[in-house]
Amino acid sequence: MKAIVYERYGSADVLRYTDAEKPAVGDDEVLVRVRAASINHGDRAAMHGSPAVLRLAFGLRRPKATVLGRDIAGKVEAVGTKVTRFQVGDEVFGEMSQRGFAEYAAAPHAHLATKPAGVTYAQAATLPVAATTALQALRLGAVEPGMTVLVNGASGGVGTFTVQLAKTLGAKVTGVCSTRNADLVRSIGADRVIDYTRENVTRGADRFDVIIDLAGNHRLSEFRRVLAPKGVYVSSSGTGGAVLGPLPRLIAVVTTSPFLSRRLRVLAVKRSAEDLTHLAGLVAAGALTPVIERTYPLSETADAIRFLDAEHARGKIVLTV
Repeated sequence: MKAIVYERYGSADVLRYTDAEKPAVGDDEVLVRVRAASINHGDRAAMHGSPAVLRLAFGLRRPKATVLGRDIAGKVEAVGTKVTRFQVGDEVFGEMSQRGFAEYAAAPHAHLATKPAGVTYAQAATLPVAATTALQALRLGAVEPGMTVLVNGASGGVGTFTVQLAKTLGAKVTGVCSTRNADLVRSIGADRVIDYTRENVTRGADRFDVIIDLAGNHRLSEFRRVLAPKGVYVSSSGTGGAVLGPLPRLIAVVTTSPFLSRRLRVLAVKRSAEDLTHLAGLVAAGALTPVIERTYPLSETADAIRFLDAEHARGKIVLTV
């Protein structure tokens, strides 16, 4: 089979579109003929091997898993002996632990959900990491109708889902993004858009019941200033230094929160087939629309990642297989 393979850390130049061994199927796994995949921040971090702390998990000197990719959608080709949820021919989508940018991928059945007929493979492939993160961030923030929600990083993959899902919950949403993306964030439902190149949201007069921080570009103390009494700040950002990445910020959130009336939370996303089913149902019903800026064939994955390294993508970048 063809796959996107890398054997050392670096820029997109380390990626090769080449032959790889078709994965074997474990007893509790499903073999998926991949039709679409999407790129996440974690894929780029795994490729770069940065921040350096990630190498403790991915491999100190070189990557342990040589095929990139976490989000997939496709059709079941084979099932393991212990799998009863799916059968050959089912259309599914879900999250891998890497090895998803390939013609075939073997995934634990518990990490997959059935793709509704009204949802395309490309749409389904955007949901596992980004939409699940958005959904669980809003849950952690306990968002309810009438609340004011600030989404910092509203135009990215997670952000575009967060804005839309917050609106389905009845919240009043303010999205922070660049000038280039302001119209997009308005079009997906934001009640107000703040262009961070012109205005610093942490210095404004507004106070928010919930802040979903996906960018990590302001100090924690600055966000606390615009958080309403008894409000909730949720940190879900992968940005940070070259060695520890977001860890210092996450530690600050955890150690500071017990001493404040405002609640500071770190989001730890959990794979959930139930959440995937719920999200796909919203897409099928027209209540949630994945924002896909560009689509590339699998063979051009390196170009897709170069684009992401150079630009802040609007929504998601999808690979077709």
